[in-house]
Amino acid sequence: MAPLAGDPKTIVQDHINKHKVMIFSKTTCPFCKKGWSHDYLLFTVWAEFLSGAAQDQDICQISRHAENFSEWPDIWTDSIEKFGGPNGFLGGAMIICSLLFGQNFYLEQHRIKIYVRYPDMLKTFQNGQTFGPTVLKNLVDRMDFYNGGFIQSSLAEISGQRTVPNVYINGSHLGGCDSALAAHASNKLLPLINPSTDQYDYDLIVIGGGSGGLAASKEAASLGKKVAVLDFVKPTPVGTAWGLGGTCVNVGCIPKKLMHQAAILGHSLEDARKFGWEFDEKVSHNWDTMKSAIQDYIGSLNWKYRVELRDRSVDYFNSFGEFKDPHTIKATNKRGKVQDLTAAHFLLAMGMRPRYLGIPGDKEYCITSDDLFSLKYCPGKTLVVGASYVALECAGFLAGIGLDVTVMVRSILLRGFDQQMAEKIGDYMANHSIKMIREAVPTKIEQIEKGEPGKLKVTAKYVKTGEEFVGEYNTVLLGIGRDACTNGIGLDKVGINLNPKNGQVIAEAETTNVPHIHAIGDILDGKPELTPVAIQAGRLLARRLFGGGKEQCDYTYVATTVFTPLEYGACGFSEEDAIAKYGEENIEVYHSNYRPLEWTVPGREENACYAKLVCLKTENERVIGLHVVGPNAGEMTQGYAVALKCGATKAHFDTTIGIHPTTSEVFTSLSTTKSSGLPVDQAGC
Repeated sequence: MAPLAGDPKTIVQDHINKHKVMIFSKTTCPFCKKGWSHDYLLFTVWAEFLSGAAQDQDICQISRHAENFSEWPDIWTDSIEKFGGPNGFLGGAMIICSLLFGQNFYLEQHRIKIYVRYPDMLKTFQNGQTFGPTVLKNLVDRMDFYNGGFIQSSLAEISGQRTVPNVYINGSHLGGCDSALAAHASNKLLPLINPSTDQYDYDLIVIGGGSGGLAASKEAASLGKKVAVLDFVKPTPVGTAWGLGGTCVNVGCIPKKLMHQAAILGHSLEDARKFGWEFDEKVSHNWDTMKSAIQDYIGSLNWKYRVELRDRSVDYFNSFGEFKDPHTIKATNKRGKVQDLTAAHFLLAMGMRPRYLGIPGDKEYCITSDDLFSLKYCPGKTLVVGASYVALECAGFLAGIGLDVTVMVRSILLRGFDQQMAEKIGDYMANHSIKMIREAVPTKIEQIEKGEPGKLKVTAKYVKTGEEFVGEYNTVLLGIGRDACTNGIGLDKVGINLNPKNGQVIAEAETTNVPHIHAIGDILDGKPELTPVAIQAGRLLARRLFGGGKEQCDYTYVATTVFTPLEYGACGFSEEDAIAKYGEENIEVYHSNYRPLEWTVPGREENACYAKLVCLKTENERVIGLHVVGPNAGEMTQGYAVALKCGATKAHFDTTIGIHPTTSEVFTSLSTTKSSGLPVDQAGC
């Protein structure tokens, strides 16, 4: 090939100045290849070119079919801008590569597809389907093999480094492979590529240190953005507060599931004797031992999250955030110190807190789930007020560890869930030592005796008759619902639209009516109030904001579980919602009771467990709802969520061979329809 036309140093310097990222590399260099095998594919460089040898016919045919072009390299972008093959470049076997492509990196909004013949590098990248949605929009240039020495001499004159790979970012010399990988490992690479030119302190400020906020902050930081997290827990009326991590980690999913497990172990001890285990008749539970072990684990998670933020160079403020203007937050710490922080983008991720009754004595004497899991004393005889999943879950594990528990419910159980399943849960709880007071509401809470737990007098009335009810309990636990933490943070000052009925944020694709203010998690109006949903939404939002990502969070067919004594797993439409949306004539329900094999020896109930599939007849009986009550319902439901998202029909379930003997196999053999009116009781295997 012909030598370079012009001064090599001038040409090299021109390429350095023209492109954000320039990587000088060659095929024979082992350090250049090091980037190819790096876990993050930090530098994806192709440097093997044809010199009259036979070309790979398969790849060639693809390219020829697409654009009647079969020379190498054949380079495209998603904007349908075709850079062409060797005739369109400087040519040769040394490469100047400005393509930076990493598993965790999303830069600007351009994609590149490259076909090459080099055997180990035959890959097609289109729209980030393999490693991520975006890469830098820069050319991939080829330099003539015979000019390699001139180019390296020019590099030595410019930067003092003759060796390759030789990396320049925004016209400045970074170094070789090790320097680039070190910059990546310390989260300094992308800030070098896209230095902030804004007048703000941060690219993103996240208000709320829960699971969703943390996920979004770490993702944004990995994309090279400067991020801060504000997390502040207002103590409950009885003084409970907690560390970084939000509701799920501190006062929700994690301690709830662990206390649920404690209750399950208690039931297992009851069954154990039937399986031949012998031990003293008296078995007792120690609240303090359980509570301390769970709190120790939660503390380790709090510390882990702090370390993760530090390692990703995310600034953490244990401060309460309040908007002063659309781009400024007033941050106030627990000592009252105030500082202003500015950002280009804000993410609202404050979550929710328990609601109180608004009656005399509720805040003075009642506790909520925010207090229960770190309670310093055993609650004793407990009244749980409410029919939410929080109320029923707490009532379940408190009864499971041997406490006297009563549940007071105003109306229906588990509003928003399938009501047939909710009633089955209520019946099971009532049959297993939990007293149920239906259609009643407390009107007054009074303290009779101080102490830990002390004694309280509860006055209530029945909704329909107005008849008064009076009872004495050691603890009153409220589980009547939760409110979005959107008050008092200045959302009115910046004009954020809220649903006036519930105070939740109205947002489209996690972006509010103020374009640079976003929201995720429980505070979003009309979205599932679940930790994994917030995490997914947060990560995807960060990628769209800062990496050119396009994927939206899919809120359909999100599986969930209620960890009541008889667990309830659900995915998709409830039976009521399916009928309301599609019409009763278009819905068929396949259902059955079942009995876990593990229940047979200890003689547990035969027909307490139940499963059903809600199917849409007009779409070949596509399964649009799956519901199950029974042990380990959550573990059963998770996998089926994939099937529902993929559009599985009843026939798919029928042709799937179950694992025997398991409880989950019930879904592969459902044959009785509700419309038939036939019984669904089960007996035997």
